[in-house]
Amino acid sequence: MQNSPPAIDLEDVTLTLPSAAGPVHILNGITLSIPAGETVALLGPSGSGKSSLLMVAAGLETATSGRVTVAGQDITRLGEDALARFRRGRIGIVFQSFHLIPTMTALENVAVPLELAGVADAFDRARDELRTVGLANRVDHYPGQLSGGEQQRVALARAIAPGPIVLFADEPTGNLDGATGKDVADLLFALPARAKSTLFLVTHEEALAARCHRIVRLKDGRIVADERTV
Repeated sequence: MQNSPPAIDLEDVTLTLPSAAGPVHILNGITLSIPAGETVALLGPSGSGKSSLLMVAAGLETATSGRVTVAGQDITRLGEDALARFRRGRIGIVFQSFHLIPTMTALENVAVPLELAGVADAFDRARDELRTVGLANRVDHYPGQLSGGEQQRVALARAIAPGPIVLFADEPTGNLDGATGKDVADLLFALPARAKSTLFLVTHEEALAARCHRIVRLKDGRIVADERTV
């Protein structure tokens, strides 16, 4: 919306991590503003800092310097507990490797963030989300009983169920074959649109990135291009 704050606002963000060989500069002065409701793809070669930038913006990694504001709140210097509380209900995250809880059914996996957010009808909501991603007949199956595509659908349902302000996705189709990846990609764009969420997507696939409103290109921890696709 026109007067709403940016969903993601990064100002001169750096990230430097220690190593045996000395400090490694991962992000080098990233400034980026993403309006609410926009879909943005982050592209770049391996080692360019794509996933690190997503982790910083999602509050999973603390920036070395600069300012990180998400959904109107400055999260730059929040501690782990405060960040966990902030992410709850506001941030959804989908990873390449699914990160489902193996001892929980699909239904239980999707219900977890809803229960943590205090949603009274968590399991009914979770069931609805699994129906939306085409898994109504798999709710009682464990991750080990599901295909890779089905596991990623569960992960998507879990991420979007609380109605997040921002959905972060890190190579969400990277472990999937072409046809399955396309089906997951279709959901990846449809679900945030339905929830009116902002989508921040890390990918190496140009075709997937081209479906976003913007493509931000990274190289050596710096933004080298910011292109509108529509």
